[in-house]
Amino acid sequence: MIAHYIIQSVFVLVGILSLMASVFNWEWFFTAHNSQFIVRALGRNKSRIFYAILGLAMIAAGIYFFLSVREAYK
Repeated sequence: MIAHYIIQSVFVLVGILSLMASVFNWEWFFTAHNSQFIVRALGRNKSRIFYAILGLAMIAAGIYFFLSVREAYK
């Protein structure tokens, strides 16, 4: 069961990272090799919105999984 909590924590932490990067417009995040595809396709401002939505979705998924696992083990 501890593995479930680790995976849920990773979802939430990555979601927070993505959300903070979009809010604070972190240069290192948007110039990283992995995010260049989105930045080139959408532009910097729209990619910030994309990563904010992605971050919120990952946080929501982590919370949903936490509640689901917690309910299953009652």
